[in-house]
Amino acid sequence: MKTRLRRKFRDFAFQARRLIGLEKLLVLQGETRGHQIAQRDALDTLADAEFSVFSQWGEDGIISWLVDTIQPPVTNFVEFGVEDYRESNTRYLLTSRYWSGLIIDGSEDNISSIRSDDIAYKYDLQTRAAFINRDNIAELISSAGFVGGLGLLSVDIDGVDYWVLEKIREKAAIVVVEYNQIFGDAPLSVPYDPSFVRLSKHYSGMYWGASLAAFRHLLEERGYEFIGTNRAGTNAFFIDNIYSGKLHNKLTRRHEWPCRMREVRNRDGSLAFKTYSEAKNLLNGLPVVNVTTGETITL
Repeated sequence: MKTRLRRKFRDFAFQARRLIGLEKLLVLQGETRGHQIAQRDALDTLADAEFSVFSQWGEDGIISWLVDTIQPPVTNFVEFGVEDYRESNTRYLLTSRYWSGLIIDGSEDNISSIRSDDIAYKYDLQTRAAFINRDNIAELISSAGFVGGLGLLSVDIDGVDYWVLEKIREKAAIVVVEYNQIFGDAPLSVPYDPSFVRLSKHYSGMYWGASLAAFRHLLEERGYEFIGTNRAGTNAFFIDNIYSGKLHNKLTRRHEWPCRMREVRNRDGSLAFKTYSEAKNLLNGLPVVNVTTGETITL
């Protein structure tokens, strides 16, 4: 029995070393690709900078290029809605550039998983288990000592993102927000609900967040410039206006790409393999708020 247990432990340790080695290789490849992109005179759209090491889509490349281009003096980040942090917008930034970070997730299990990962002690990373709402987000950030500005802020909670972002007063050099294209070109958000859970609100999974127009309304009033989205049409990028001049000859178009994901759910939770536009009528009658007027209307 002891021999069998020792063998299992050795096998586990071997697999762990393989995973660590693979992660280092992925980071090295990302650094090589990032250097290649940084050497280009100009990009047409942000999508030209895309590559993925840990991000869901090409956000790692976009963020790497933006950091190289605008060179923010503050090298810290806040990201919330990270799940177990294996797939995120800031893990590459943490491991390749050694930025300091705060990550927040509503699941105690997810945060425990992150704290059991080597990443939790090898880097300057703080973790918080908290169900985020607009009343606690400012305190969560300040409790980590992040006052006086951020290098990057990434917002993705698939819920009342607009209303939470509205309460964050720390200015960031770069802001990344996940937006919902189903709301079209109007400045719309789901109504505020401190206990909002995406699939509990509507089985399709389409009813969450806010439109790009809503985020532009909020952030442009606060001195940010919209600079484009990822090619997947899921995340929008903004920079503090003080860095706009650094992008003047480096980025030709501020382009919004269409979202083609087929993640709509059936009532039983299975995938319907439809785009949001194909299933848009499922949300008829649900309330949304026009963030410029405060009026609640129905879809």
